[in-house]
Amino acid sequence: MKLGMVFEGGANRTVFSCGVMDAFLEEGLMPDYLIGVSAGIAYGVSYLSGQKGRNIEVVENYIADKRYMGMRHLFNRNEKAYFNTKFVFEEVPNELIPFDYDAFAAYPGKVEAAVTNIHTGKAEYVEVPRGRDMRDTLVASCSLPILFQPVKLGRHYYLDGGIADSIPYEHALAEGCDRLIVVLTRERGYVKKTEKAVRLTDKLYKKYPKIVESMDSRAERYNECMTRLQELEQEGKILVIAPESTYGVGRTTTDVIKLRRLYDEGYELTERSMQKLRAYLG
Repeated sequence: MKLGMVFEGGANRTVFSCGVMDAFLEEGLMPDYLIGVSAGIAYGVSYLSGQKGRNIEVVENYIADKRYMGMRHLFNRNEKAYFNTKFVFEEVPNELIPFDYDAFAAYPGKVEAAVTNIHTGKAEYVEVPRGRDMRDTLVASCSLPILFQPVKLGRHYYLDGGIADSIPYEHALAEGCDRLIVVLTRERGYVKKTEKAVRLTDKLYKKYPKIVESMDSRAERYNECMTRLQELEQEGKILVIAPESTYGVGRTTTDVIKLRRLYDEGYELTERSMQKLRAYLG
């Protein structure tokens, strides 16, 4: 049996998944393959390094810190990103709440990040480096249009993986996973609408018509994906874990009480689902 896990993004809403990950760690559950999108992979590496509680510690200590995110970083000519990438992806893991690079390097499975090629508008699946050089891959997967600058990986530039493939379950199945756990950050039945900012993104990225096309069709493709996931779950082919409520938490929510509540829901819901999970895994 090859166990795979897929973690959807959602920026700060992904704190739900952090609760799920910590419940998995408490049960000693570790996948053979993991793919994450955006914050799903940024938080996912701490799961694979076995650092139970690290993600929520980062959230509770720094997510409301002015150094973490805000408009002042977006308009800073040296940063040009709503999230302060130097603080979030360097200072926090390397100094403030140390990330265990050695433990992550020792993880025996395969770990990938979904990114979107700005030139083709297509999703690509990049293996996450096992040292500090993971930074650019993680940032690329998290680089939401407008809020981040495109990130160069190799010869090409990339944006958030969720633009082209919000929930890369098909890729995980293609990797040979015959048991697949998909962790969402939206409730079951959620219907995505085209975002109001789409006109701005169309204008901002007009030199890249393929990425514009991908952003314009994102909501439709996301909803089709959710429908297919529901079908696969009913057929017993995958297991989905999704929040019953997101309590109004959005991408940039900094209310630590709300975020902790969503984390707790992820942890407790997973604990309650453990019997079903064990049955699925055989």
